[in-house]
Amino acid sequence: MSSTFTHSSLHLNTHRIPSLSLSNPNVHPLSTQFSFRPLRFKGVSAKSNNKRFVCKVVKSSMAVEVEVFEKEQLAVSLAKYVADLSNKFTRERGAFTVCLSGGSLINYLQKLLEDPYIDSIEWAKWHVFWVDERVVPKTHDDSNYKLAFDGFLSKVPIPPGNVYAINDALSAEGAADDYETCVKHLVNSNVIASSSASGFPKFDLMLLGMGPDGHVASLFPGHPLVHENKKWVTSINDSPKPPPERITFTFPVINSSAYIALVVTGTGKADAVHSALRGSETSEKLPAALVSPEGELKWFLDKGAASKL
Repeated sequence: MSSTFTHSSLHLNTHRIPSLSLSNPNVHPLSTQFSFRPLRFKGVSAKSNNKRFVCKVVKSSMAVEVEVFEKEQLAVSLAKYVADLSNKFTRERGAFTVCLSGGSLINYLQKLLEDPYIDSIEWAKWHVFWVDERVVPKTHDDSNYKLAFDGFLSKVPIPPGNVYAINDALSAEGAADDYETCVKHLVNSNVIASSSASGFPKFDLMLLGMGPDGHVASLFPGHPLVHENKKWVTSINDSPKPPPERITFTFPVINSSAYIALVVTGTGKADAVHSALRGSETSEKLPAALVSPEGELKWFLDKGAASKL
């Protein structure tokens, strides 16, 4: 894998920084950060105390990081990332608005249930939302709420009133409208920040996964909802991936976020990772490549997901 990090399309000043090789003794062996076209190199820094290489880049005005981990270290780094943001926003705003996805993401968040995080995070100030949700009962195995509750939320003292699940008694369209109304109320009451640039809600942190086809949330390649730019929350009745009925935040809401972590693991997603990070500017972009927050975007990849970069 180390040889792929020196590919000619990698935009790094090799006269100023060490080669990005997992065998390089000056680079932390469990974590490597790098940037690709169309990302523009801005500068680098290195923390000598832990020999961790950091590469900062921008895409337009957005700060982007891409980091590759051994799988067990991904969870450790993600936990620290989330905890640090929780501390930042609870200190600055008195609240932390975090949006969850389904899939394996919840498993990685379980590191937050351990020391030093479980007793140091101000859980009472968390407000939890879902980037997308399947329109099924909360007890159904397909429910993202059930996945998050069983694996994470039931184990931390977040007030039940701060966990915003969809109304699963409604139709997909009704549930989407209801969720948007809920979010608008929380923006008006200053629980959720509002983007001065777009007017859309500005969540503090969105935790996204990505499917093997490059979809994020319930925004699938080639689907018209990828281009929805008015609604905050919308419904989908023909999801290419079952179950077919879902609700999802739209890209204007996703991209108004202060921070986004895109967590992708497994060799089955390597092609989509390659396309999202290094695809042609003229080709149709995968939904994952359209993630472009107002603030910062960080890709958390394991070695399998990064294997074709």
